[in-house]
Amino acid sequence: MKISCDFSADIPFLTTTALFRGCTAEDIQEIAAYLDFQTLIFQKGTRIIEEGNTVTQIGLVLSGSVQIGHYDFWGNQTILSIIPRGGVFAEAYACIPGERLMIHVIANEACKILFIHVSRLFIPCTACNALPKLMQNLVIISAQKNLQLSRRSLHTSPKTIRERLLSYFSQLIAEQGSRHLVLPFNRQQLADYLNLDRSALSKELSKMKRDGLLDYHKNTVSICPHLSPELGHPYAP
Repeated sequence: MKISCDFSADIPFLTTTALFRGCTAEDIQEIAAYLDFQTLIFQKGTRIIEEGNTVTQIGLVLSGSVQIGHYDFWGNQTILSIIPRGGVFAEAYACIPGERLMIHVIANEACKILFIHVSRLFIPCTACNALPKLMQNLVIISAQKNLQLSRRSLHTSPKTIRERLLSYFSQLIAEQGSRHLVLPFNRQQLADYLNLDRSALSKELSKMKRDGLLDYHKNTVSICPHLSPELGHPYAP
């Protein structure tokens, strides 16, 4: 289910996002008038974008989060990423006319999405001085997304489940600066992200807990101190 709504109350938040970095509230209103913004609210589990479709809009998460995934021919899902509040999605496909999506976007929770038409983004406009800032930010975001995909490839390349988990936990320790980690995924999502069977993932986590390597509860994981050399990252106690 989706509901249309106004985005004007979200303009102060938009000035803090990566896509509108360096833009004032007035800049955003100017861009909105030129590019035709649309805001929709989705319930949890709603398919926002389907695989195989084409898009002409960039999505920006105003509240909640969305899940980016892919289904293979046999219906197996791979979760590529979770886009949090302030993040954008479908920017690469929106900028390539007619390109069919290899991914789908699902509301990870109740969320509000700002859709931005990009068809006029690459047309010079002297009346909209803030467009170059938006384009520069979009290029940076696209580059960062490429790095994220590269990181996922690093996590899924090891052959064993334990090696994949250690690779992923290593990245989180570096990002969060602590051995007490908060995972952005539930158990099924983590299995999908690491391209693993959920039951096999759960068994390996249990083995690692019995081996004294870590402890976990729901979406939190605490890495034991003696495991740090294996992970190769310093962390806060």
